[in-house]
Amino acid sequence: MNRKINNFYDVQQLLKQFGFIIYFKDKQDMLEMMEQEIRELHEYQLISKDTFIKCILIINQRRMSK
Repeated sequence: MNRKINNFYDVQQLLKQFGFIIYFKDKQDMLEMMEQEIRELHEYQLISKDTFIKCILIINQRRMSK
């Protein structure tokens, strides 16, 4: 998967490609679940290391901004 990941929406779209639509009322829970799914996609080598790192950074930035 060589998809450009530039923002939070791109992370959501990447997860959606794999069938994950993640929404929780609690934003922190949602971010935690997204991070877990991204980690598993990387673990199973479905996304590249660069994509994994960008996604984790974007999720962490979102965590810090709330």
